[in-house]
Amino acid sequence: MTVTAQLPFEQWDPLRVAPGLRELQSQGSVHRVRTAMGDEAWLVTSHAQVQQLLDDARLGRSHPTPETAARTGETLFDGLLGDFATEVADHARIRSLLQPHFSPKRMRALRPRVETLTARLLDELIEHGPPADLHTGVAVPLPILVICELLGVPYQDCDQFRAWTADAANTHDPARSERGVRELFGYGHELVARKRTEPGDDVISQLSATEGVCDDEIAGLSMALLFAGHETTVVHIGLGVLLLLTNPDQWQALVEDPGLVGKAVEEILRASAKGAGGGVPRYAREDLVIDGTPVRAGDLVLLANSAANHDPAVFPDPDRMDITRSAAAHVTFGHGARYCLGAPLARIELQAVFTQLLTRLPTLRLAVEVDALRIRQDALTGGLAGLPVRW
Repeated sequence: MTVTAQLPFEQWDPLRVAPGLRELQSQGSVHRVRTAMGDEAWLVTSHAQVQQLLDDARLGRSHPTPETAARTGETLFDGLLGDFATEVADHARIRSLLQPHFSPKRMRALRPRVETLTARLLDELIEHGPPADLHTGVAVPLPILVICELLGVPYQDCDQFRAWTADAANTHDPARSERGVRELFGYGHELVARKRTEPGDDVISQLSATEGVCDDEIAGLSMALLFAGHETTVVHIGLGVLLLLTNPDQWQALVEDPGLVGKAVEEILRASAKGAGGGVPRYAREDLVIDGTPVRAGDLVLLANSAANHDPAVFPDPDRMDITRSAAAHVTFGHGARYCLGAPLARIELQAVFTQLLTRLPTLRLAVEVDALRIRQDALTGGLAGLPVRW
């Protein structure tokens, strides 16, 4: 199959999936593409195939010969992770270590704290506005405050953490990305040492007290959680608010019935078109066939979850924002054995933000035209660079 597209796709409209991605999706479910690094890969765009492959043990994050593996980019988060020989066992072990910290009981206990932090940030936003930037005032700080609290990171270090994770996720400057990863990992080590002598009721303290878990592993897990646990939630808060404010009938329906917030959050998770790099990176662990297309062991396979979430075969009129839609089949958090452990926490944060925005700022509206908003082109997760609002 010949190469049909060069990644990343151009995406200038934060409310729409990249046109190039939609065009490919209309032509079929499997496509040969070239990554930003110049390597060839397979891009899968249909919901049925993406969902199935997200839970397919024949795909993984490691490669038998990492030095020859196709790459999507130069950041730590661009696909190639783990040891090929032990990946399956390592993944199962890591999930078993982390699962208790994201249990329903733990999440229920955290909800009041999330609501308190949300209220405090909105207090500050309201005090200093309107107009105000909801991105810097709420979308950015809330997820970082929550994940830092869960991990046991001191409040005064949260801003520094945010800067390091932003550096680590930078897709345009490999040196900056490497520096951010190095700073995060180094700080993680310092934190583990501190928790071993002064433990608290947090994830790092409990991992530090777990037999057979070394400092390197705890630091790596903690910093990965920090990144994964807040960066995508930042994106969904910003794009979710934008989707609602550009669909005023949907916003008004929520204002009149806040009980719809749960369904609205699922629709936001589905509809938020984030990133243009292709999708979730995986490597074929063996030869396989994807919808009639032969894929060789070692090939890079990109699972386009944004395209899958806009597949008209599953979500009729997918570009329409509809908070009454049954959107639970979205694959934003993955599917199956690799389903995101932090999904319940993200939902709690999103529900807290939108419930309080509706009740406290029912007249919320954009302070600029949509075409004045800028997408973060240099960030792995995409999203908005700012969101000026009035009320």
